Amino acid sequence: MHKIGIIENIAEEGISLLKNNKKFQYEIIEDVSKENLIKVLPNFDGITLRVAKLDSDILKYCKKLKVISRHGVGYDNVDLNFLKKNNIKLLITATANAVSVAEHVMYMILCLSKGITQYDSMVRSGQFRDAVNNVLTYELLKKNILIMGFGRIGRILIKRCLGFEMNVEVYDPFVNKSDIENHGGVKVDNLSNSLKKSDFISIHMPLNEKTKNLIDFDKLKSMKNNAIIINTARGGIINEIDLDKALKQNLIFGAGLDVFEKEPIEMNSPLIKNNKILLSPHSATFTKECKIRMGKQTVQNLIDFFEGTIKKNMIVSL
Repeated sequence: MHKIGIIENIAEEGISLLKNNKKFQYEIIEDVSKENLIKVLPNFDGITLRVAKLDSDILKYCKKLKVISRHGVGYDNVDLNFLKKNNIKLLITATANAVSVAEHVMYMILCLSKGITQYDSMVRSGQFRDAVNNVLTYELLKKNILIMGFGRIGRILIKRCLGFEMNVEVYDPFVNKSDIENHGGVKVDNLSNSLKKSDFISIHMPLNEKTKNLIDFDKLKSMKNNAIIINTARGGIINEIDLDKALKQNLIFGAGLDVFEKEPIEMNSPLIKNNKILLSPHSATFTKECKIRMGKQTVQNLIDFFEGTIKKNMIVSL
């Protein structure tokens, strides 16, 4: 029997896959303090992981651990070097969250370009007639959007953008031109040039040494003054101080952030007070449907791993 640790609860639909399988025994771990994880994790052959951090200080005690199944697609909260050295496999919910995140991007684009939060506030404060002359809004028709990263989410997002008759460019050095063109986009190799002509930018890249602070003040000031940038990928790809500065100087029009360099975002962060930024609490995958899909896929990945049927696209190459 394989012992599974569920670090932080997941959808009941996922848990039920273990309840109904006699080959597995599971335990839900609510206390994610370092001290508790060091104490309990050595008991498990496999674990699921949401936002808790697993560094080498914790993992070195996990002598039985064979696999970690991420409840999501990012894995910057796991010590990858330790996993590689100790032959611990890392799995992701590769196909579960793309629709929910792509819809969240479109929601942010529409809210910012249509002045939704401003209109709502003005109506509620009795400024019904003033809204016409005091809120600048834009259409999406024929506007240029740059999708940075063309994985599962980017491929779902491009369909939504084309539905609004937008012109789509894609920056992803790892995807070939014909693949992007088959989806209705145009591949660009020069990121700086594309940023200069884009009305919207949506980020879907992993956070690593190459993408850390990729969008800095120099890139922001090169953008159009009506540009809107959306980040639902990972905090740290956009330099937050530079973003706040660029918006305050009216160098770009707005930003939508679902992810932050430090989460939860600190209340003294300048982003909190900047009303040109639309904020959400890393919640792009929080739809009811997505939570169920992610919970089920997280657990099914573990089952498939131990049964030797895990799909290759669910395995992270370390």
